[in-house]
Amino acid sequence: MGESSGGNLLIIGGNEDKQGECIILRKFIAMAGGREARIAVVTTATEFPREVGDEYRSLFTEFGAESSNILFIANREAANDRHNISEIEQSSGIFFTGGDQLRLTSILGGSGVDAAIRRAFRRSTIIAGTSAGASVMSDTMIVDGSSSDTPTKSMLSMAHGMGLLEEVVIDQHFAQRGRINRLLAAVAQNPHILGVGIDEDTALIVAPDGMFEIVGSQTVTIVDGKAIIQTNISESKPFDPLALTNVILHILPSGFGYDLKRRMPYISKTK
Repeated sequence: MGESSGGNLLIIGGNEDKQGECIILRKFIAMAGGREARIAVVTTATEFPREVGDEYRSLFTEFGAESSNILFIANREAANDRHNISEIEQSSGIFFTGGDQLRLTSILGGSGVDAAIRRAFRRSTIIAGTSAGASVMSDTMIVDGSSSDTPTKSMLSMAHGMGLLEEVVIDQHFAQRGRINRLLAAVAQNPHILGVGIDEDTALIVAPDGMFEIVGSQTVTIVDGKAIIQTNISESKPFDPLALTNVILHILPSGFGYDLKRRMPYISKTK
């Protein structure tokens, strides 16, 4: 379980450092080829595509990328535009900005750009996403849900993501927005799926073999429900509190990693 279907993923919890050492964004450029990096910035999720796109383009250029192009894909017509498809095909790194993850899947899903992204990923092009761009990486994504209420069956809505990472559900801005309860609710609905909550200015790098390492200033929370003994999810009413016993929880900062196949954390060789 938990394998990606192609190259590396860089999944960012949002609000990554853009003024200091910029460890995460610099890591993305390095993994995309350094001075030979050709970056495609996909701004579909955001309501402010020009402002957000210009900011990332300036940063990636400053970090030494050979080129950084913004793709303004705001509708299905643009998602099938041959120029946008060509930009994806020629890139060595694809970056999804934050915003609304449902905009990403509803506009890109099944389009020519979507197909080009998947072909690029199979060729080992690195794909990165922050905030909403992180949520869409998995095959199941959280679309909406309360961050503060007691876990209940009705507290969140989920939809299909892009499916670049299998059998995982990702939540972002995790500790900063108190989202542990909604990740528990997601795992309760299907304990086979691993819950991954990523804090701001923190990312996980997922290798094709299902190994990932944490980078950044905060932590990644892993919720593993595979060993759950008791749960009331099937018989509870929509607003009844959930019962869950024997949930496994890991809190992992930079310098740690996680084996998605074995469901085991480890200390990585480099911080």
